[in-house]
Amino acid sequence: MEGRPLEKDIEIEPANEQKLIARSRDGDTNAFGTLVAMHQEIALRVAHVVVRDHAEAEDVAQDAFIKAFAALDRFRAGSPFRPWLLRIVRNEALNRIRRRRRQERLALRVASEAVVASGDAASSPEAAAVLADEIRPVFRALDAISVRHRSVLIHRFVLGLSEEETATVLAIPRGTVKSRTARALAALRTELEGETDG
Repeated sequence: MEGRPLEKDIEIEPANEQKLIARSRDGDTNAFGTLVAMHQEIALRVAHVVVRDHAEAEDVAQDAFIKAFAALDRFRAGSPFRPWLLRIVRNEALNRIRRRRRQERLALRVASEAVVASGDAASSPEAAAVLADEIRPVFRALDAISVRHRSVLIHRFVLGLSEEETATVLAIPRGTVKSRTARALAALRTELEGETDG
């Protein structure tokens, strides 16, 4: 991160920080803005370690600062601010991953059931079981690839969204959807080949 001051280079005097916290508790958003500037770099790094995506890490850090501001009345005066804040950042990042995984598992389950149910009305339970066995490795492979690759494949091929719609939902450029889809399909292919070799 050349050109950007590292958080450790910013002088943080505990007494000054406690004054900023006290003013922030009284609703002084400028004081809280100073606290954000003092801790933004480390908050972003902690978020990135968890979510592994720069844009999402920025969202996580921003949401964490908003939550920290709302929770300042629960901060124990005189305590170090940074560990308290970074705990909020980490929890926000973990919660975001859990929500995303729940949504993806639900989408995969619905898609899996739809594929099994999409056979002929007269198809036998045995045929449905064979079809389920055939698609199970695909869903295992999807679960094994990275979150951002899995997300784009689920939106494009499981939910059937266009590139434009996927870009809007995931808040990424359309060109990123195209390139990420290509990389995701390659990763999925590698996982499926591993299943076959195993």
